[in-house]
Amino acid sequence: MSNLKLGPLPKRGIVRMTVPMPEPLKEELDLYAAEYGRQYGEVDTATLIPHMLEAFLRSDRGWRSRKAKLAGEAATAGVAKLATPAADH
Repeated sequence: MSNLKLGPLPKRGIVRMTVPMPEPLKEELDLYAAEYGRQYGEVDTATLIPHMLEAFLRSDRGWRSRKAKLAGEAATAGVAKLATPAADH
């Protein structure tokens, strides 16, 4: 049996969100959670979803590239802000 892409879940803080989704997607997520439970121990679908989204974002090369660019722009803006002399009052 091949391993699932999503491995054992880390412990983290929680922020609650409500996300509407089509019924077929919910059914697919429930099937995934059942298979995940057979490999790693029982877990409910709602617990898996944030970890699945995180794995998706980490694997999206386009997003990683844009995120790095945004971080670079923010860092450059921060350096420019530090280099600007403060006005005397």
